[in-house]
Amino acid sequence: MKKIIVTAFLALSFLSCSSMQGQDYSTHKVTSGETLESISKQYKVSVSAILGLNPDARKGLKSNTVLIIPKEGTLISSPVGGVTVVNEVEKFITHKVKRKETLYSLSKTYNVSQAEIKKYNTSLYANNLRKGDELQIPVLKKIVKNETVKTDNSSTKSEATNTYVVQPKEGKWRIAYKFGITVKELEDLNPGLEVLQPGETITIPNVKTEAIKKVDEKYSYYTVLPKEGFYRLKVKTGLEQNELEKLNPGLAETGLKEGMVLKVPYEKGLAAENNSEGNTPAGEILTSTNLLSQLTANELGMKEIAIMLPFRINKVDIDTADAKELIKQDKTLSISLDFYSGALIALDSLKKMGANIKVNVYDTQNMHSELLSILNNNSFKNTNAVIGPLMPKNFNTVALALRDDNIAVVSPITKTVTLGSNVFQSRASDDDLEKAIIDHFKSQSATNIVVVSDQKHQTKANALKAQFLSASSVSSRSDKKSGKDAFYIFDQDIIKALKPGKNVVFLETDNSGFISNVTSILNSLNDSKTREIILATSGQTRAFEADIVSNYHLSNLKFTYPAVSKVVNEDEDNSFVHTYEKEYGLTPNAYVVRGFDVTMDVVLRLLTSDDLYLSVNDSPLTKYVESKFSYKKKLFGGYYNDAVYIVHYNDLKIEEVKQ
Repeated sequence: MKKIIVTAFLALSFLSCSSMQGQDYSTHKVTSGETLESISKQYKVSVSAILGLNPDARKGLKSNTVLIIPKEGTLISSPVGGVTVVNEVEKFITHKVKRKETLYSLSKTYNVSQAEIKKYNTSLYANNLRKGDELQIPVLKKIVKNETVKTDNSSTKSEATNTYVVQPKEGKWRIAYKFGITVKELEDLNPGLEVLQPGETITIPNVKTEAIKKVDEKYSYYTVLPKEGFYRLKVKTGLEQNELEKLNPGLAETGLKEGMVLKVPYEKGLAAENNSEGNTPAGEILTSTNLLSQLTANELGMKEIAIMLPFRINKVDIDTADAKELIKQDKTLSISLDFYSGALIALDSLKKMGANIKVNVYDTQNMHSELLSILNNNSFKNTNAVIGPLMPKNFNTVALALRDDNIAVVSPITKTVTLGSNVFQSRASDDDLEKAIIDHFKSQSATNIVVVSDQKHQTKANALKAQFLSASSVSSRSDKKSGKDAFYIFDQDIIKALKPGKNVVFLETDNSGFISNVTSILNSLNDSKTREIILATSGQTRAFEADIVSNYHLSNLKFTYPAVSKVVNEDEDNSFVHTYEKEYGLTPNAYVVRGFDVTMDVVLRLLTSDDLYLSVNDSPLTKYVESKFSYKKKLFGGYYNDAVYIVHYNDLKIEEVKQ
């Protein structure tokens, strides 16, 4: 019943986030006398690459025609052992842009990349998306083309692909490395490929036996990230370009490609940072502690967890027309369904890995009496951990009831719970968020700090000034008649506080109108030649996400703030996101991802340590899709997670600030 509800109504919650992908293309306006050859030389790309993006150019070039030109080194279509995987346009859909829509949201709606949208709407290379614009959205289908491959005796071989039986412990990256392709190219050859199983037959390039590479366990293997060059690889691996080329024959000819698997000297830390086995869920991508790498067959014993959420199934009749509307109006129910759907993906992934997990799911109905009934009528003697309930009062009741049995109870979302000895508070506190952003800017020298606040947040402003002793402050103006806060400042109020060079302006308010006023002024004063302005806040509120606040201003000001989770952007190839979209047809929202991250962390900690308490020392820091967990014990209480992300707006995307 619960599974049915989750599947039927997940469409009611959707997280949209502004994102812009780096452009891999430029445009060229054809002038009289130009040829494809001359243009290809000018931009240092092949004629075939230009034709791949401009098929009509085969008929000849006309003056004033606009061509789409790939950047030098950009991969347009990838011949793989005689195979080329390309996108072909089936048809076009006309879309009229609505308010607040972005290229990112459109790409998700129509399942097409931002680059493809720009390709067929060339005005977007020079102009921002605007309300009312009419776009031609391509409907694409993947075509795997078999190319003719020359053999040693100059005869032709018609079969460009072959079949391969997956061996034990083989994941996508191992097979991609063996056959000299990227993980993405392997997935393109095998549409719908998710988790590989031993004995499964897949499609691979038809290459000579002697060309198949062997995976040497004495080395580590690294998957090249988007836009990653040799300099960045040197920072991570300590290897110069020529050293990487010696370890990876053929690299000098092909250059670096996103998704390419490289052999590098064995390095434990590197393996943890970029673990791209591809045969496990996104939870494998951990940094400081890779719990999956610690699992052994002996450790995959039975673990039992309980999940307590207010589904309120007694109130929802899925056979009625009112069900969707009820879920839409009931925020607690909607959050529960989203969180549980993410947890299901985590549990399914762990099951495929061989984990033996017993999961008991309880509907608390968001009623204290029902919760007491669950506790009285069920045995939790063998339960290793409980995730939930959501509401603080109900959570505290469960934690207290199970404390004498030393059963760990994990608070998944709420930040205000009683930190008893068996409590794991998985969400960082507001104090931890504030400390993280202060420490971040304290570590930067030669920075002028300005604190802008409304009258309600004057205490917060004073606390920040106490941390930054040389900081100046600006307060919102008052209404002359009423004396109440008018929520605005004038240009001159802030100009006199700014200095040449780098300025960090903390804005402390929950009034969206005031945010719009301040960010507009700061954006007009932001001049990289004379002064740089970075906007920050000690704890971001929803007011910064209001329609009245310009995302362009926030992006131009590199708006920086602390967060309990980061945002997965479109250009990140994340297996959890792909799995969820395939399962439910939706992009996972923040509660869905939280459900995955918390569940994956709790179960993996139980599988790799004797209990959740010992895992605090065994696994001091773990990272998953959007969340990270670093538990500390309160002297006379339970465990709190103080892991915080510092994120900022960059090119209309929210990214983690690398520190």
